[in-house]
Amino acid sequence: MTTAMHLSSQLAVNVLDARSVLSAFGVLGVGVVLFAETGLLIGFFLPGDSLLFTAGLLCTGTADRGLKLSLAPLLVAAAVGALAGSQCGYLLGRRAGGALLARSRSARLHEGAGRAEELLERYGYAKAIVLARFVPVVRTVLNPMAGTLRVPVRTFTVWQVAGGLVWTLGLTMAGYALGSSAPNVDRYLLPTVAVIVALSLIPLASEVYRSRRAVKTKETP
Repeated sequence: MTTAMHLSSQLAVNVLDARSVLSAFGVLGVGVVLFAETGLLIGFFLPGDSLLFTAGLLCTGTADRGLKLSLAPLLVAAAVGALAGSQCGYLLGRRAGGALLARSRSARLHEGAGRAEELLERYGYAKAIVLARFVPVVRTVLNPMAGTLRVPVRTFTVWQVAGGLVWTLGLTMAGYALGSSAPNVDRYLLPTVAVIVALSLIPLASEVYRSRRAVKTKETP
């Protein structure tokens, strides 16, 4: 009976709520969610940023006494899920081309595909692959888009690993650092996550600003 109740609570998990995912599946849930978000087009709505930050916060044991995660396994699960997911998305893109994206009716997903293609064309493969990690939806769509556009396997792999490690380890450790230094931070968890997500967009915003400034400089006689 107890086992059945536990199973039903897991099946009722809210995948859009980071704390719900972590309570039901712990560290394993982080790896699975990140794999789905970065490797499968159907995972574009999943909350990777907030999940990483919240998981790091819960490693300190200060935010929720009923739930405490271990930092080392968390870092491994996050990295493996994100890196494996991106590589899987890339391989799907190479094999299926644009067929998978064409079947989707999600306007948000198609908008993300347009932004992903623009990133690849404007910044080149290396910068685009790294920067995409910090943009929701784009980090889902860029991987199959890179495969469809035949980005060299070695180039994609090197830069998706670099970007994936910076993204997963950076956000996780940011949550851990905040939880270690600020007691009772869970009272302000939602606004704190919002700030962290906004900060994660700074690299992309900086590149966009530099690119536009360079274009204006060239146009000025």
